[in-house]
Amino acid sequence: NTITIKAPLVGTFYNSPKPDTPPFISEGDKIQEGQIICIIEAMKIFNEIESEISGKVIKIFPKDGTPVEYDQDLIVLAPE
Repeated sequence: NTITIKAPLVGTFYNSPKPDTPPFISEGDKIQEGQIICIIEAMKIFNEIESEISGKVIKIFPKDGTPVEYDQDLIVLAPE
């Protein structure tokens, strides 16, 4: 039983706040509701995306710095 978090907007996917910092989340991590899971940059605005549920990260689809489309699968979670 898994839940997929989808991109709420079109932009560029970033898994960390800055290039030389650790990622917000990694596969296998346990995350909490409201935790920042990634940033999507759209028109020079950096939008922090928060998890709507708590769970374990099963899969992260986009690579850091790649474009994403609206409603594209971002992250698969196993809810807890």
